[in-house]
Amino acid sequence: MRFCLALVALILSVAGSGRAGQAQTTSGMAPFTMDHRRAALSHSPVDVSFLLDAPAGKHGFVQVKDGHLATGEGKRIRLWGVNITDWSKGSRQIPSKPDAPFWAATLARFGVNCVRFQFLDLETPRGLIDGHRQDTRGLDVEQLDREDFFIYQLEKRGIYVDFNLLVGRPFKTADGVQDAQLLRQGAKGTSLFDLRMIELQKEYARQLLAHRNPYTKLKYTDDPAVAIVEINNENALDIGYRAPSPFYRQELTGMYNRWLARHRTDEQIAELRSIAGVDANASVPLIAWQGQAATAPPERFYAEAEFYNDVQRDYFTGMENYLKRTLGDKSLAIATADHSHANSGYPMLLATSSLDVIDGHTYWEHPGMYVRKSPMVDDPFNSTVVELSRSAIAGKPYIVSEVDNPFPNDYDGEGIPILAAYGALQDWDGIFWYTFEPKVDPAWQPYVGDPFDISLDPVKMPELAAGALMFLRGDVEKARNVAERSYTEKQVFDSMLLPSAERPYFTPGFPLYLPLEHEVRISSLNGPPTQSFPKATAPGPILSDTRQLTWYTSPEKSGMVAIDTPRTQALIGFVRSNGKAVSGLSVSVANTFCTILLSSMDDKPISQSSKLLLVAGGRVENTGQQWNIAGTNVTNWGVSPTLIEQVTGTLTLHRLQGARVVHLQPIDGAGQPLGASIEAEKVPGDNWKVALGKRATTTWYEVTVERR
Repeated sequence: MRFCLALVALILSVAGSGRAGQAQTTSGMAPFTMDHRRAALSHSPVDVSFLLDAPAGKHGFVQVKDGHLATGEGKRIRLWGVNITDWSKGSRQIPSKPDAPFWAATLARFGVNCVRFQFLDLETPRGLIDGHRQDTRGLDVEQLDREDFFIYQLEKRGIYVDFNLLVGRPFKTADGVQDAQLLRQGAKGTSLFDLRMIELQKEYARQLLAHRNPYTKLKYTDDPAVAIVEINNENALDIGYRAPSPFYRQELTGMYNRWLARHRTDEQIAELRSIAGVDANASVPLIAWQGQAATAPPERFYAEAEFYNDVQRDYFTGMENYLKRTLGDKSLAIATADHSHANSGYPMLLATSSLDVIDGHTYWEHPGMYVRKSPMVDDPFNSTVVELSRSAIAGKPYIVSEVDNPFPNDYDGEGIPILAAYGALQDWDGIFWYTFEPKVDPAWQPYVGDPFDISLDPVKMPELAAGALMFLRGDVEKARNVAERSYTEKQVFDSMLLPSAERPYFTPGFPLYLPLEHEVRISSLNGPPTQSFPKATAPGPILSDTRQLTWYTSPEKSGMVAIDTPRTQALIGFVRSNGKAVSGLSVSVANTFCTILLSSMDDKPISQSSKLLLVAGGRVENTGQQWNIAGTNVTNWGVSPTLIEQVTGTLTLHRLQGARVVHLQPIDGAGQPLGASIEAEKVPGDNWKVALGKRATTTWYEVTVERR
């Protein structure tokens, strides 16, 4: 997770500054908070835990079948997940044992069937590493026991596990690591080639994965509920890598010269020395910084590109072999994620594509990278859908283990339903939202505490349940056509030199509307040249080849996405100005921007369903939250409670077959009925009209249909 530690600290310090002179933006908003503690006391009518097949792993280890994830019995399985972290104050990624059943049940209730444990390699009290030692080579016994118990509770409810091994580990001098004080968390780049750090990574993998969970009675290597093990997080080695100290520069340079001796002739090595301007007997130096790569002679550029590819490939395959052959781990393995869409990700994919599963990360306007706060529906070609779609490889399962539309953004409710829909169109195997942060204190104040935590977001949490219905059931059909592209190894390396104007695909001429119409895959990264794509833009609305998804765009910057399937239908974005409807619903709302998402909860089409989940979400803010004049960033983060812009207007449900009575039941933040239900009015044509946002403040509803 890029920039998280420094970023969250900065945001929270700004939040506390409360600078004066900025306009309040909470006019017309009302308190509405998620209350998971109270939700645990009784059954919720909008509980979607029936989607989970408990206990996790009961059909054997997750495997790869026909290029997708499957259970041990060979049945297709998709993962709808969250990361578990603890960025905001009062959160803990490893909950107490009394709290573990509660948080596991909470995740199940919202349809989560897999969790990604990302920062377990932090020191206590946050992670598993014993913070009382001078080194990072021991796990804290009590923390590990709590984690074991939490995983046991998750598995009982049908929730799988994804372990990420190297993320934020703070290597220390006592570990035998050179210049440890100069390394960033996880020693990005350096940890892929330094022999001592690789030894330590293997040691940690053994301590965690070969450990026997006393509650499941299984080692994690033998636990079929551990679906995936990731070798590291967002960790790559590129041309122009800047070593943290001369020691590591010398170590890598030595590796490079030994590599040259195996892969280049004496004459070629002499030419490289001449190009670099060093003596005949000197080591061939590496390019010192990324900017030099663009002007380097081809001989030097391609030699280093091949070298870095080999170093990364050998590291990842070596770690995979250690996990599977030495430790006997039976879970699927991921190398790392394609995560930087301002640059080409193909060299990293070339080095890692032999592993079981391909992974991608992105964020819409990550607060560490962007300052604008704009709607994704207005920029489809740079959307999370398009960015993530570039990494999928034919014949390989593809998951997205980190993604979010971070808070605060007036439009961030668009992210979950749009990606759930297009992820299904693209036939992806998993989507993990970043992030869910379990709270320690039952009296924790209900507000959004950092940019990434969705756990108390009153729009994203209901959307998480609705997204589970859509994605896990496959409500959106997979695309009927697949647009494949192939690259030579030279093209893969050359892509590093392409200008940022080619982002995110770094394939000149590639029409960025294709991922919104068809499935998109890479057929080869060392095959024939990629086909030539005509430069063109999609005319008018971008319609998926299944005709179930439509992305509306306009010069007035008022985009909207429509989802129209038998079991899930939605209008997302500038709904009022577009004036569009889908087959089962239409709305007339006062809100400028909102999400209207309707899914059946009984596996029947909406037209025949007796019970449906309706999410109607607008803006979300914290009380007292303040924006700068430009509206690009907050100057005061605000406090509890969270506030919502109520979606108000009229909803019409169309062609409900045989309906006699239709009720709309507002739901509160604990998933319980909120006040009296609202009876819809029958209008001609088996249509039913009902008012939204008049009797109760909420973001979600249970819709019940009684039939003749």
